[in-house]
Amino acid sequence: MKIMFRRKYITGLLIAMTAFACKKDNYDEPKTTFQGSITYQGEAINVASLAVYFELWEPGWGKSGAIAVQVKEDGSFSSLLLNGNYKLIIPAGQGPFRSVTNNATNTDTIPLNLSGSTTMNIEVMPYYMIRNQQIVKSGTNAAATFKLEQIITDANARSIENVYLYLNQTAIVDQSNYVARTAVAGSSITDLNNVSMSVAIPASMSSVGTTGTQNYAYARVGVKIAGVEDLLYSTVVKIDL
Repeated sequence: MKIMFRRKYITGLLIAMTAFACKKDNYDEPKTTFQGSITYQGEAINVASLAVYFELWEPGWGKSGAIAVQVKEDGSFSSLLLNGNYKLIIPAGQGPFRSVTNNATNTDTIPLNLSGSTTMNIEVMPYYMIRNQQIVKSGTNAAATFKLEQIITDANARSIENVYLYLNQTAIVDQSNYVARTAVAGSSITDLNNVSMSVAIPASMSSVGTTGTQNYAYARVGVKIAGVEDLLYSTVVKIDL
């Protein structure tokens, strides 16, 4: 009798596990695309590759974790999700910007209702914006000119710690991905409307150009803001060597 009971118990358990597995496998896969950019007045905020993210929380799922959505270097993002209601939050310390108050919640939490693929920009308040950037080859250097516009000027304002000019052989250019860089201290910049700097093009990059395998490089300006971990970046510029 005990053997018969065990067999029935095990059989019942296997059936229950199979039914649970089938039910679990029958859940819909995420197919709704949520995409857009982190912007200021409609202009994308450029950041470092794989450095900045925001979170999506879906109420009603107990203590399940947030969905982290990575922001690309050009400020854009894209994620596959299930339809539903979410709370969008930019964690404190993420990005060279501050969150803005949402009119619906009166906080920096943004309500998000997905019922089909959605494109939406997330407006933020950057500390600075890089304007009128030009980067060209000048002799054996890459020379950059640009303007730094201070956006936050109230009690939350922050000074510029350093400004960098980066060169790399690929279009991913930032503080972790470069072949050459130069820096200017923020305290030495006397006119934010007229900033210029240059970096020597390494011989290794110049020799690559003469072989015919690659006769170009990528350049980008980065701004380190005091007390802010993530740098603000300009758009990537391709320059001929």
